[in-house]
Amino acid sequence: MTRDEVFTKLSGYLQEMFEIPAERIAPDAKLFEDLDLDSIDAVDLVVKLQELTGKKIKPDQFKTVRTVGDVVDRVHDLLTE
Repeated sequence: MTRDEVFTKLSGYLQEMFEIPAERIAPDAKLFEDLDLDSIDAVDLVVKLQELTGKKIKPDQFKTVRTVGDVVDRVHDLLTE
C-alpha cells in the first residue's frame, strides 16, 4: 500500500468515525489541535489502524505522532516491515 493509499484510508476513517470534514484533513493537520481528537479518539483510531495493518500497534509507536502525515508514515512503515 502506498503512502497516498494510506492517506486516503485514514482520511476515510477520520470522516466516518469522527465526522471531520474532508477539507480539514491534510498531511500537516494536527490531530489534537486542528482535528479536535482526544485521547479516547486516538485509541479508537489505533484500533482501526490495527485492523488495516493486521498488526498489533504498540502505544510507544504512536507516542510521537502529532499530525495526519505522522500517522500515514507510521502506518506505511508498519505495512512495509
